[in-house]
Amino acid sequence: MTARSKAPARETALITGASAGIGAALARQFAAGGFDLVLVARSRDKLEALAGQLASEFGVKAIAMPADLSKPGAPKTLLAACARRKLHIDVLVNNAGVLELGAFRSIPPERHQELIGLNIAALTEMTSRFLAPMLERGRGRILNVASIAAFQPVPSLATYAATKAYVLSLTESLSEELKGTGVSVTALCPGITQTSMVERAKEGSAAASQLPPFLIGDVEDVAAQGYAACIAGEVIRVPGAINFAASIAARAAPKWIVRGVAGALGRLAL
Repeated sequence: MTARSKAPARETALITGASAGIGAALARQFAAGGFDLVLVARSRDKLEALAGQLASEFGVKAIAMPADLSKPGAPKTLLAACARRKLHIDVLVNNAGVLELGAFRSIPPERHQELIGLNIAALTEMTSRFLAPMLERGRGRILNVASIAAFQPVPSLATYAATKAYVLSLTESLSEELKGTGVSVTALCPGITQTSMVERAKEGSAAASQLPPFLIGDVEDVAAQGYAACIAGEVIRVPGAINFAASIAARAAPKWIVRGVAGALGRLAL
């Protein structure tokens, strides 16, 4: 095959927190869209199994890169590993994150720092390091998985909600800062979604375990909406009509009303 007739290379999406839940569902969406994959999470076995499955099903390349992004220097090491393999990351999906349900005072200080370290510090460093080569090439996409909790305070999820508010704010700021560069930044803000993380929260909270089914989103639908929004270059996507309405109300209503309603509901989970 001559250079002139050579088929164009597929784009590559790197997805963090890819071993389960929304991350695994997003990996499937990108594979179905024809993207090669770099899958990142702590569990090597789960990553390799998912990589093999998606490669076989969709005919894409899928590489498992186990990494603990909460460790200092992990994003830098990950970028270097991609460079050694000559992998150009066209889409960065920052999905890795942790949640802790409970009264702020009852959660150990170390756990608060773990949430901040992964949900904020690691996401910011991943974005900073992988953005630079995207800007050099003049194209790229970043999808940050935030939460409906980003739009209002959430007693019983105080630190988690604060970290997701940061993710949303960072995304909106960068979406404006990067206009005209060829790089788009999108925030996916799902509500409660049926994942193992939510299952663990429900096991530890009587209030959470009684959530009505219509408030719990389907992980495949959330991922499909995140993929579509990322490809379209949207800034914010909130899956689900109820969640979307809640996000609009949270931004439109006076802060004291939002805080009061969130407080009344959030205290039920304590």
